Amino acid sequence: YEATYIRLVDYIGEARKKAGFFVTNNRTYSRQNEFMNIPGYPVAYWASKRNLEIFKIGKPLKNIAVPRVGLITGNNTRFIKAWWEVKYFDIKFDIESYEESKRCDLKWYPYNKGGSARNWFGNRELVVFFRKGGEDIEKNGKNTGCFYFLGAEDVFFKRGITWNGLASNRNTFRFSPVGTLFDSNKGPMVFPESEEMIYYLMGLFNSKVTQAFLYILNPSISLQAGDFEKLPILISPKEKEIALVSKLCVEESIKDWDSFETSWDFQCHPLLSVIPKNYILFDDMERINLAQCFACWEKECSARFDQLKANEEELNRIFIDIYGLQEELTPEVEDKDITVRKADLGRDIRSLISYAVGCMFGRYSVAEKGLIYAGGKFDRSRYGDFPVDDDGIIPITDEAYFDDDIIGRFEEFIQTVFGTKSLEDNLDYIAAALGTKGVTSREKIRTYFLKDFFKDHCNTYSVTGSGKRPIYWLFDSGRKNGFKALIYMHRYTPDTVGLVRSVYLKKVSEAIEASLKNAEYIISENISAVDVAQATKKRDKYVKQLAEIKPYYQALSHVAMQRIPLDLDDGVKVNYAKFQGIEVAEDGGKRQTIDLLAKI
Repeated sequence: YEATYIRLVDYIGEARKKAGFFVTNNRTYSRQNEFMNIPGYPVAYWASKRNLEIFKIGKPLKNIAVPRVGLITGNNTRFIKAWWEVKYFDIKFDIESYEESKRCDLKWYPYNKGGSARNWFGNRELVVFFRKGGEDIEKNGKNTGCFYFLGAEDVFFKRGITWNGLASNRNTFRFSPVGTLFDSNKGPMVFPESEEMIYYLMGLFNSKVTQAFLYILNPSISLQAGDFEKLPILISPKEKEIALVSKLCVEESIKDWDSFETSWDFQCHPLLSVIPKNYILFDDMERINLAQCFACWEKECSARFDQLKANEEELNRIFIDIYGLQEELTPEVEDKDITVRKADLGRDIRSLISYAVGCMFGRYSVAEKGLIYAGGKFDRSRYGDFPVDDDGIIPITDEAYFDDDIIGRFEEFIQTVFGTKSLEDNLDYIAAALGTKGVTSREKIRTYFLKDFFKDHCNTYSVTGSGKRPIYWLFDSGRKNGFKALIYMHRYTPDTVGLVRSVYLKKVSEAIEASLKNAEYIISENISAVDVAQATKKRDKYVKQLAEIKPYYQALSHVAMQRIPLDLDDGVKVNYAKFQGIEVAEDGGKRQTIDLLAKI
């Protein structure tokens, strides 16, 4: 029976669908028995004769490499974390087999679980608690009755290809190196035997050809292993050529992924990394211009983006020819579908500030590349010309009360890295890129730290589907900016809150009180109307800040006496909550609830 199908799914709204109903080009005529050539018999009425022919002549993917589902932990909240939440030395990155994991006491292992739409490589942000081959997952399942699954041991930690189980627009496929576990639902994998076949299939999977056939097999947002295994595969004599192009795509995507600090292989901020290899471009190494560094980085990103786009279009062209779909598909790729990042001045300057804060806390160092401290033994000798903060507590004030607040330390960082002679030019460049309020560059940078830094940090250290997982925590008394101070969770000790209260809150309170007295003096002297007006405005601000600090001090005191420990294996959310919702007494006996940390 030849049925008539009218495609209206691309129209938004009742009126447009109604109009589309009468458009002749939206109509397709198909016989039901034609769908019988497609595995699973989906009603893919839009499938062309060539599509149907390929299902006949192509080998199903499962005949070449069977897509597999991985772990079900039974309790993802407990067993899956962002890698930066836990102690770095508790993560096993160099594991090669399931048998090895059964003998290993280390707790955490790299984990694929979907993530954002990204081709070729990336989304390597998660770790799973898999000590002794997952014995804790098994015990938890048996004790609680939660369903768990550890049944893919034969492919655990093998290299292969992973993809997003759920995708809102298109499916993206990534190379997964040796040493990674994978999720049953959102991060399934396929394991071709040879390296050449891995890269051949990577090129095919990330092409328009695969997207077209996946839409026939399952037009929903979900791509499960059972659907994927039906993908028709045609092997070309150009297998080696295709594999080489795909491998280059993976290598370029690795460079992009590792340029940002949420990669565990991040080495150095890109605006710093361009200095040594491009030093000839700089006239004076004591006067390194940040604008020149960004220009070098921008050139590198553009070259990578253009090369990846050219490679993807070449792969599209090859596979369109192999599958004979020239009348249905074109090789061109839109810029929005290229998933390596171009340089972005605002984003990259903000990430430079994040890196600078990491150097202040000791997470990174100007003297060495890579992650320096995220738990374990703290070695102060590794930080070179930019010393690490003594106690891992850095105040953020709305006025320049101290030379060693976060603005002073950031200025010292820029001077250390880029040179003394270019300091003012570089601060101006940074302030302009931030676009924040203020008269001077230092005021604009201070505004950024006060209002936007922690928000940006939370957005950077977040995982798709899992939320924000900040590693720098902001002690924050409230909207009046009475008191703010950053700490680094990996340097937290049970004495940290006590130091925040007895040293830093005390210093800030005294500075505000001194400024209040000075404002009151100016008002009393009535020197000029302008001075009095400015002093009155400042006096009102100081009074409100001191009023905000008073109950906050009580809450800090209450928590400081408890000397709360952190268990980083519990992750950010559990530990962060220990400092929120602290009850204190207001004047008159009423109770008030105080959050010591800014909300995430």
